[in-house]
Amino acid sequence: QLQLVESGGGLVQPGGSLTLSCAASRFSLDDYAIAWFRQAPGKEREGVSCIADKPDGRTYYEDSVKGRFTISRDSAKNTVYLHMTTLKPEDTAVYYCNTVYRTQNLWGQGTQVTVSS
Repeated sequence: QLQLVESGGGLVQPGGSLTLSCAASRFSLDDYAIAWFRQAPGKEREGVSCIADKPDGRTYYEDSVKGRFTISRDSAKNTVYLHMTTLKPEDTAVYYCNTVYRTQNLWGQGTQVTVSS
């Protein structure tokens, strides 16, 4: 079964950092654009960042995370990362990775990020 699995969430104080991971089974993430979304309680799911497939590799960031978040790939581990720094309470949400594999819109189960003192 095709799967995306997120990990790395947790509780962090404002100003702290976390790195989220998105791993895949049964297909190579390098061949697909990968996006990170987040959904805060009572809000719509929103796009945060994405990275184009290889060899393009271009990246995109939503305005509120520019300069704080970095998306990257580790091909050997078949994993995409979202490195988050200078975290703010408004970054609190469930974070999901996503890709469209052929005609399938794949989502992971999500990982909770809570930014609070």
